[in-house]
Amino acid sequence: MPGRPNTDYTYPAEAAIRRLAGLGMTSFRLPFRWERIQPKLDGELDAAELARLDQSIDTAKAAGLVAILDLHNFGYYAGKRLGSPTLPAAALGDVWRRLATHYRDRTNVVFSIMNEPYDIHSAEWAKTQNVAIAAIRKAGAKQMLLVTGTAYGGAHSWTSDLPVGNNSRDLLAIEDPLKRFAYDFHQYLDADYSGRQPECSAAQGALKAIDDVGAWLKAHGRQGFLGEFAASDRPECVVAFKQMIARIDSRPEQWVGWTAWGAGPWWPPDYVFNLEPTAAGERPQMKALIEHLKSSGPRNAMCERERRP
Repeated sequence: MPGRPNTDYTYPAEAAIRRLAGLGMTSFRLPFRWERIQPKLDGELDAAELARLDQSIDTAKAAGLVAILDLHNFGYYAGKRLGSPTLPAAALGDVWRRLATHYRDRTNVVFSIMNEPYDIHSAEWAKTQNVAIAAIRKAGAKQMLLVTGTAYGGAHSWTSDLPVGNNSRDLLAIEDPLKRFAYDFHQYLDADYSGRQPECSAAQGALKAIDDVGAWLKAHGRQGFLGEFAASDRPECVVAFKQMIARIDSRPEQWVGWTAWGAGPWWPPDYVFNLEPTAAGERPQMKALIEHLKSSGPRNAMCERERRP
C-alpha cells in the first residue's frame, strides 16, 4: 500500500468495459480500496485516485453501463475494524459523504457501502451502515445504494443465528429516507460456500439459499441484489450457475440484478472463476451468461470486473 497504479493494482481499461457492454451487460461492479481513495481518515480524497475512478465511470457512461462503486475493504481500514474505537462508524460516513458529494450528479453510479464485512455484529453493522446512508443522503446524492450483512453477506447464512448475530433480524433496521436500496448477497457453490474451490457440491444448498432469501425479501417488502456468485468450468457447476441466474431474473419484484465473478484481463489465466476468453474462445461460464442474456434480455445483467486487492 498504496501500490503503483497499473502495476500493483488497476482500474478497468476502456476495452474491458466495452467488452462487457458488447456482451449485453448493463452494469459492472467496480471495487476500490478505502486506503487509496482516502489515504488519511477523515481527510480529503486522493485526487489522482479519484481521477482514475472517474475515468472508469466516464468510460462506463459512454458505453451505456452503470458502475457499481464497491468499497472493497471487508469492514477494515489499515488493519482497524469498523466499530472499534480507532475506526468508528463516523469514519465510514465521512468517506461516503465525500464520495457522494463528488458523484451525486452521476446518474450511472450505484453506491455499494462495503464489501463482505465478516466479524462485526449484525446489529452494530446495521447502525454503521445507517451512518453512511445518512451521510450520502445529506450530501444530496439520490443514487441506488447496496447494503450488506455481516458474515460476508452470505445468502446461505442470512437467517442463521451466528456468533456475529442474525442478519435477517438486525438488517431490517436499515434506514434510507429515499427507500432506494437493496441488500447485497454473495453466494458460492463449493462445500463451505467460500468460493475457494472449483467443485460445486453445495449447489443445491446455494439455490435453496436464494429461494429462502427471496422469501425473506418478499415477506418484508425489500429488494436484493446478488453481488457475487461464480462457477468453475465443470459442466455440473455451469448448470447450477445458469439455474441461479434464472431464479434471480424470474423474480424482479425481489431482485434488482446480479454481478457474476469475475471478469477483467488481470485475472490469472488459470484462475478457476476467470470469465475472460481463452485462445479457443469464450469460457463455458461466460457462454452460459451470454445464452441467458440472449434468451431473457439484459433486464439487470451485471458482470463484475475485479482483481482482488
